Amino acid sequence: MAMLNLPDIPAIRRLTQSLAMLDAIMSPEWEYRYYSFNSRWYTDEMMASMRDGCGDHWFLHFTPAGAFLKGFAHESPMALNAPWPGVLDRVPPVFAGSVAEPAFMMRDTTFCFWHEAAVDEWRQGEIAFPSHPDPDGASELLGILTDGPEWYRLWGTDYYEMEIPPAAVTAVYDFQPITEQLVLSLNPDAFIDNVIESAREIGYPLANESA
Repeated sequence: MAMLNLPDIPAIRRLTQSLAMLDAIMSPEWEYRYYSFNSRWYTDEMMASMRDGCGDHWFLHFTPAGAFLKGFAHESPMALNAPWPGVLDRVPPVFAGSVAEPAFMMRDTTFCFWHEAAVDEWRQGEIAFPSHPDPDGASELLGILTDGPEWYRLWGTDYYEMEIPPAAVTAVYDFQPITEQLVLSLNPDAFIDNVIESAREIGYPLANESA
């Protein structure tokens, strides 16, 4: 299976912050959000995640060593023997802390990618994939990280059952500072104070505040 065309570390960090910011605006209740981002996971560490509530997830761990991404697609062929041989076998020692993190549920892993800070590419293990269009579920679960804002808009329109203005989604993808006008254009029922609190946790810029 070919390597996914994932963005570089700064771009994927900003993208996952934008996804978390959009979900924080669209869903006041944290438990119903797919995407989250903690810019204060640990000292010098950040963590992005996706959890769909049905067993699928991914975690993206940012550390001084680089970025570590693992996920689990519960209906993929490789979920039957997770972690599949080779998926975790060649993870560099600099990501030992990520592999050992209980919150990442490493026993439930169908795909894993890493990007060392000193290396200019994402890598994965040497894996004998089963014959299937998406054997590890990575293409389906990570598609939102390889496409533009229209992907989120279409997904969000279906998930939240409301029309989402394309320009507002693009503004968040472009990391434009949060304003009350931007928030209400996405979700007229959003609680502004809660959105501001979420933006600070995510590390997303707020209007009239330094980033």
